[in-house]
Amino acid sequence: MGLDDIMAELYAQDRKPTDETAEEIIHRLEEKKNFIPSSERVRRQYAYVLLREYRNYMKDRSGSGR
Repeated sequence: MGLDDIMAELYAQDRKPTDETAEEIIHRLEEKKNFIPSSERVRRQYAYVLLREYRNYMKDRSGSGR
């Protein structure tokens, strides 16, 4: 399961793009043995980028009929 799969699941659950959603994405990536930086500063930046990507994912899907 990759990032696209995780985002698809969260989108299907109608999860909003919040800090909690970003942490959930990170948590799921960690479960799949993806490297996640341990530095708190870098982790916050990573969460920000993931949240931006999730917003883009939602925007792309809502524009295609949802």
